[in-house]
Amino acid sequence: MSGREHGHEPPPHHTGPPVTPAPSRSSDELEVVPGFERENLQGWIPQLATEADIRAVIEKAFDYRGDVTITTKDNSQVTGYLFDRRIGKTLNDSLVRLIVATGKDRPAIPYSEIAGIAFTGRDTAAGKSYEAWVAKYWEKRAKGEKNISIEPESLE
Repeated sequence: MSGREHGHEPPPHHTGPPVTPAPSRSSDELEVVPGFERENLQGWIPQLATEADIRAVIEKAFDYRGDVTITTKDNSQVTGYLFDRRIGKTLNDSLVRLIVATGKDRPAIPYSEIAGIAFTGRDTAAGKSYEAWVAKYWEKRAKGEKNISIEPESLE
């Protein structure tokens, strides 16, 4: 099958300068990607002075792997995991949604109603890297521990 049956056309013939193939790399080189340091946001209560501040902090809260507490302009608070944000042109058109521990509610809060965001929950991803796991594994093995498992440790 050529793929044309599904609407795919073959690539056009190359008419430009000769293409130099990429240098070959071993599979080990291709699988190792440099990591990045994750910010420790747990306990952080940022100032939300401008629209740009609100938008930037909500993006950080969206990437955060713990609960946040949102204080609204009427001084009510909602604590939960920020799992969704809808970005609009204005703060009124934008909103966040949280999963709260107290029920099946998924409150939606417009950006324009947010007075503060606190990173109150434990970041379950903090310090959880492959390198940290390998170091812990070798430390246990050096101590002579037996039955070292590759199962992840409990988050609680």
